[in-house]
Amino acid sequence: MNTLRLAVADGVTITKRNALKIRRAPDLLGGVVMLPIVFVLLFTYVFGSMISLPGMSYAEYMLPGIFVMTITTSAQITGYTLTQDLQKGIFDRFRTLPMSPSAVLTGQTLSDLIMNVTSIVTMTLVGLLVGWRVHTSPLEALLGFLMLLLFAYAFSWVTATVALALRTPEVFNNVATLVSLPLVFLSNAFVDSARLPGPLRPIAEWNPVSTLVQAARELFGNTSPAVPAPAAWPLRHAVPVSLLWSVLLLAVFVPLATRLYKRAVSR
Repeated sequence: MNTLRLAVADGVTITKRNALKIRRAPDLLGGVVMLPIVFVLLFTYVFGSMISLPGMSYAEYMLPGIFVMTITTSAQITGYTLTQDLQKGIFDRFRTLPMSPSAVLTGQTLSDLIMNVTSIVTMTLVGLLVGWRVHTSPLEALLGFLMLLLFAYAFSWVTATVALALRTPEVFNNVATLVSLPLVFLSNAFVDSARLPGPLRPIAEWNPVSTLVQAARELFGNTSPAVPAPAAWPLRHAVPVSLLWSVLLLAVFVPLATRLYKRAVSR
């Protein structure tokens, strides 16, 4: 019990350290605040002017997709920060301190969760200004936001694992971009996945991003009876499947990232 208490205290300390670093980094703050605003305005007024949906506005359809795209791309900050700390020898300094080894990864992922909360709040306010509305109960809406944050936290552990395996910021950025962009755009975030041709359609329908977007749309009430319901099994059970994806990612990548971190600091 005492060991767990110390690990939690160390994790909180590292979280505070990373939060202070974010506040002093204008480029990271810009990504947290300005990028979501640009995404919402760009997709609403550029794509929204060309895409029409029966029974609902495109702003309501696409904003859950913007939520998921932002938290997915923001998770790259976890990996990028870890690779920078590796190069600067920060991990070697942490190793000399009487602290829990798990505190570094826990603190990094929790500080990035704070950034995702800021991004989602920003996108919500801008979305309300451009016409996005929640048509469900406050409890369902709260569940929708919590699901987004849970997936964001789980995906941060994925990027942490990739970063600790690659170890350099440049390589990590290239690999993360090559993975995250197809993951987001080969989904139902901005267009109905049923419209995709050939083998792209089942890939999009079983994409965890598509499942999360569909779950958010259902929990926020951003659906229309005039729009055909998805036929794929993951999209018909989007809420439980999204929760399952988040739990699965945590179960796989938390121990894997921890193992890679211990290997990195032992060199």
